[in-house]
Amino acid sequence: MIQESIILGQNTRYPLKGLLTLPEDVTKPVPAVVFVHGSGSSNMDEKVGKLTPFKDLAEGLAKQGIASVRYDKRSFAHGFKMVLGKTPITVKEETIEDAILAAQLLKATPGIDPEKVFLIGQSMGGMLSPRIDAEGGNFRGLILLAGSPRKLEEIMLSQNREMADLSGKLLGSILEKQTKKLEDLFCGLYDLTDEEAKAKKMGGGTTLYYFKEIGEHPVESYLEHLTKPILVLQGGMDFQVKPDVDYALY
Repeated sequence: MIQESIILGQNTRYPLKGLLTLPEDVTKPVPAVVFVHGSGSSNMDEKVGKLTPFKDLAEGLAKQGIASVRYDKRSFAHGFKMVLGKTPITVKEETIEDAILAAQLLKATPGIDPEKVFLIGQSMGGMLSPRIDAEGGNFRGLILLAGSPRKLEEIMLSQNREMADLSGKLLGSILEKQTKKLEDLFCGLYDLTDEEAKAKKMGGGTTLYYFKEIGEHPVESYLEHLTKPILVLQGGMDFQVKPDVDYALY
């Protein structure tokens, strides 16, 4: 296995550190994947505690003759700068633009077969995969890990309700109140103008427009026209994304 440091978006406002992982002894162009993070801020390995799923997958794929690129998420590397930006953050700035740059980088890399570049998206990265593909990624195929075709606010509310049900009386009561506030906030979301949604703050630099913008690009609107191969993988014991709900909807 060969690993090369890269800078994704070298000449942009948000350059990102990354790694290109290549199989050893490449004698002909090889297939490759772009890793796309889930929600929240993550480094290139998508590290959570001692878990490094993107690193593990990249190294495992390299042993199978498949190259990959992974990179720090923009909100991880430049979160403060993004919050101070003049325009509200959407998934386009947070995720989509960098995933497209990574696809372009791979396709221009010697030793990579530009006709065999795939996307592996985890959680929100899986949810956004069809849109990333349509907006410029132009992948050979998509691999969705614990993604969902549901709207983001629907997932967020259902997760909060479940946490409230599983919690003790005091914490459950607090969570129920928080969930009710979110329900009120999301009520009529798509009746708001863009400017009205941008004016409603949710903390951390996020506004209601973040949810409105992603919700106005529903997953099914991309999937129903897609003819390229898609692999959908779902953990049976995942308590955030449900096999009998999200996987079933796919």
